[in-house]
Amino acid sequence: MSELIIEGSRRLEGELTIQGAKNSILPILAACIICKDECIIHNCPRISDVDVTIKVLNYLGCKTVFEGNSLIVDSRNIFKNDIPDFLMREMRSSIIFLGALVSVMGKAKLCLPGGCELGPRPIDLHLDGLRQMGLIVNESHGALDCETVSGLRGCNIALSFPSVGATENLILAAILAKGTTVITNAAKEPEIVDLTNFLNKCGAKITCCGDSTIIIEGVSSLHGTEHTVIPDRIVTITYMAASAVTAGSLILNNVLEENISSAIPIFEEAGCIIKISKGNSLKIDSPARPYFNRLIRTMPYPGFPTDAQAPVMAMTTIADGTSMFVENIFSNRYKHVGELLRLGADIKVEDKVAIVDGVKRLSGAKVQAMDLRGGASLVVAGLSAEGRTVVGGLNHLDRGYECLEDNLKSVGASIRRV
Repeated sequence: MSELIIEGSRRLEGELTIQGAKNSILPILAACIICKDECIIHNCPRISDVDVTIKVLNYLGCKTVFEGNSLIVDSRNIFKNDIPDFLMREMRSSIIFLGALVSVMGKAKLCLPGGCELGPRPIDLHLDGLRQMGLIVNESHGALDCETVSGLRGCNIALSFPSVGATENLILAAILAKGTTVITNAAKEPEIVDLTNFLNKCGAKITCCGDSTIIIEGVSSLHGTEHTVIPDRIVTITYMAASAVTAGSLILNNVLEENISSAIPIFEEAGCIIKISKGNSLKIDSPARPYFNRLIRTMPYPGFPTDAQAPVMAMTTIADGTSMFVENIFSNRYKHVGELLRLGADIKVEDKVAIVDGVKRLSGAKVQAMDLRGGASLVVAGLSAEGRTVVGGLNHLDRGYECLEDNLKSVGASIRRV
């Protein structure tokens, strides 16, 4: 297995361009199969989750070609409605194909998905909503065999929690359904908006209301289009944290300010000076040591994102002050804490609360990424630590970060993959 070797305590300075959003590209690629046409997706990140998604597309009968950072998907010859277990188990987001397949094929056969183990993430909300639309779901030993008798039909669906995955699946299922579907208490994440913008370009009729309501008027078919994926807000916050722990100065290009609005005050309170230009460029100048003394609660958008909790926690481990995190989304999202302790952090966890007392310095050690964002926190911590940090479990990091070590090396980090 590969590892990252980081020689810490090196100041980061330079310019980086933010990749396309992982949580946008995956549902957009699933949506391509509904078009049964050619779609060109620009700013497509080259990450392992995209590789798995492409394998699924190819298995279903699509043709896919990369041209630089643009992915061409031709779904005119899709002919399968099942996804093999080994592909479903490679990532949690594979469940998004359920809504797309039943929309275009009228049936789907797949197993429950894999991905990072962040605690219970049941798909009950997905299935309950799809059943209301007329989908017959047979569950047996972890497998789902789904079909419609006379097609899906629009209806009113009230989600008990604003689940991103459930919202996406229901949108995809409703595109070609008969009548109008209204989803209330829907997720409002920027990636949801990106998906609906893509689908509307393809001929869908989707309206996102400001009160967490999404209205989808069913259409008879979609067509191909070109679309540019929004920048990844979690990758942006990760690089901001990397600057903060190294007293760095970074310019981050391809940034949407409104998508990271909940994180910017946190960095400013830590002493970072942030300037955002009209050309979607963010500059962050960081103090010699961040200072921090506040509470961070993870919440559905527009609150602070759960995916950013781990990288920001790494920043607070060397801050002057005490920080408190309350994880409200996933029950098992502190697995990186044990590894940060190996580096010398002072963190106490009780249930969903983590209290971080900043230390003057971290010390290099061998650590293991347990999930995607936890792995990013270890890299951020390793950049500030004295001595050598060895990060394993890179299969998790590669799921969401494009050329992470090359990007960090280009702005002054001593980091290499072996």
